[in-house]
Amino acid sequence: MTTRGFPEGFAWGVATSAYQIEGSTAADGRGTSIWDTFAHTPGRVLNGENGDVANDHYTRYAEDVALMASLGVGAYRFSLSWPRIMPGGTVNQGGLDFYRRLADTLLEAGITPYATLYHWDLPQELEDAGGWPARDTAYRFADYAAVVREALGDRVKHWFTVNEPWCSAFLGYASGDHAPGLRSPELAVRAAHHLLLAHGLAAPVLREGDGLAGAAPNLYAVSPASDSELDLDAARRIDGLQNRFFLDALLRGSYPEDVVRDLAPFGFEDVVQAGDMELIGGPIDFLGVNYYSRHTVSAESDGGVVATSPFASASPWPGASHVSFVHGGRPVTDMGWEVDPGGLHEILTRVAKEYPSVPLYITENGAAYVDTVVDGEIDDHERLSYIEAHLAACHDAIADGVPLKGYFAWSFMDNFEWGWGYGKRFGLVHVDYETQKRTPKSSARWYGQISRQNGLP
Repeated sequence: MTTRGFPEGFAWGVATSAYQIEGSTAADGRGTSIWDTFAHTPGRVLNGENGDVANDHYTRYAEDVALMASLGVGAYRFSLSWPRIMPGGTVNQGGLDFYRRLADTLLEAGITPYATLYHWDLPQELEDAGGWPARDTAYRFADYAAVVREALGDRVKHWFTVNEPWCSAFLGYASGDHAPGLRSPELAVRAAHHLLLAHGLAAPVLREGDGLAGAAPNLYAVSPASDSELDLDAARRIDGLQNRFFLDALLRGSYPEDVVRDLAPFGFEDVVQAGDMELIGGPIDFLGVNYYSRHTVSAESDGGVVATSPFASASPWPGASHVSFVHGGRPVTDMGWEVDPGGLHEILTRVAKEYPSVPLYITENGAAYVDTVVDGEIDDHERLSYIEAHLAACHDAIADGVPLKGYFAWSFMDNFEWGWGYGKRFGLVHVDYETQKRTPKSSARWYGQISRQNGLP
């Protein structure tokens, strides 16, 4: 059987995040995060669910690492819990010890650790002091990065600073669908800049010695619903705020002029201070790309809006609140997201062609489907097909000259899916939340084979 091979050394991994799987939210000195507060506020999460127990990964991490190894996974991208490591701004050795144990267990199993410093779980006391709209939060993040680098730098070499800053800023502070649940476009645009500033301050710290650092924005292919001037402008606005705002800042050290104009009514120009863009656009070793779907956008207010959250009660798009998202006629996942692997190829080749060259990783890609357990087995052929099609898009992108260095499937196992609670399953591994039993799905065994042979059949 011929194989579509990937480059030697290509990283085949899986990904998770701390609040979604760890549980043990009060163990060993951990503080409170904004997601603890948000999930315990009635009406914020479907079915009133929260991450107090989640997958109990905090106590079952060794079992989970052994399962990764048995499947043939060679890399693991996980996030660190800021409130577990620095509750109240004070270093908590109990929290650091957990991540030391996790990293050691991964290395002993032959799995390379890739750590993300921020996957949305801001310490509550920092939110109380102003959160990401407050400039000081970026400096506290740099302090946190220094603590983590000192404690784990001998074990972890690959660092991601912030994960999906668009979500943290605009779902957290504009639409209110994510923690901390605020609805202020003015606060959201401040948060977006300060998240990038936090990256700019932390990356040099993480790169000290032999550390490698980057960021992981969520990117979308964006298409207008028609070739009308209004729809073309709608696509420009969404592409600007979703993609170019972050890519230009990280890879060019500037914000797109048209996006700055779009955000001017929300006071954005007053947020950026002298020297900020030099920090944000400073040297990085790689860029993560989180990709799930395509946006098809229309200027028509009744264009068939696609909800981006369980509530969608306010717009997460400052400067483009009138834009609607329409279905393009493609198959959809259980999240209602359209399946479009061609969009991944489009994003990868665009970044490679339009921006200064930097190694790329697919840091998240996957799909939620309704899984059925039959005689202890889960035949998730839809998820398997989704991943296979997107890996084929990755292979095509590499053939087109894209410097793609790795792929991390989202997610290793079913988990707490933010505002959706436990009702949406993205995992390669099924989790019975009552018993915490892990059961690899068909996609997990298939993905392990792909990892071992470093290529697609």
